Formats: sequence, structure tokens, C-alpha cells
Amino acid sequence: MMWKLITLAFLSVLSLSGCVERLITVTTEPPGAILWLNGEEVGATPVTIPFTWYGQYDVVIRKGGYETLKTVKDMPAPFYQWPVIDLISECLLPFTINDHHQWESELTTHAPAESQELIERAKSLRDETLAPSSKPRT
Repeated sequence: MMWKLITLAFLSVLSLSGCVERLITVTTEPPGAILWLNGEEVGATPVTIPFTWYGQYDVVIRKGGYETLKTVKDMPAPFYQWPVIDLISECLLPFTINDHHQWESELTTHAPAESQELIERAKSLRDETLAPSSKPRT
């Protein structure tokens, strides 16, 4: 009879257990830039998305008229997500832990290239392409 009560109490505690809710909010100045995380398009900023792992994220932010921003963001695991401790935070605590990260980026305007500079660069690339190769063909 005692084991039944202990089992019932244990199952009751597990049913009340929470989890860790992980979110990243990315904002840009100006807003409305398209965000890619690890090569996958996420949406227009400001955007809040859930994430499942800690570590490095490849971040690309693009908006017309602005320089493309390419960077790597590090997402270190908090202490309650370290091995063994994470079992308690994920399964045994009777509430939800909110792990919310905020990334902010400021985009710089894209300065258009000078017409003459573009023409000279195009001529240089054409000459490189049309120049005979010094390597023998096999």
C-alpha cells in the first residue's frame, strides 16, 4: 500500500513538472531586415523564435539599401542546462524556466559604387577571363 502512495505521489510531481522555454528575439535598426540562422530563413525583424540547442549560430541579416551583415553569435548554456542539472530543470521542477536571449544589430547603409570604378573592374575581370592560360591543358 505504501509503494502505491509513493508511486502516485511521484507521478503527481512529474505531471506538474515544467520545462525550459528557449527564445531568441532579434531586432535590427532599421527594422524589416530578413534574418537567416544557420542558412535557414527565419523572417523579418523584429522576430522571436524558439531554439533547441546552445552553441554557435551563423547569422545573416539582409535589407535592401544596407550592407549584408554576416556574423557568428555564441549562445552559451546556462548552468541549469549543464548535464545532470538539466534533468532537474527539464523534468522535475514544477514550473517553466524562460531562457530569453536578445540580439540587436544596427545595419549600415550601402554606398553605391562609382560608375567608372565598376566599368574598370568589369574590364579587368573580362581581361582576366579572356587571357590565355599559361597552364597546359590535360
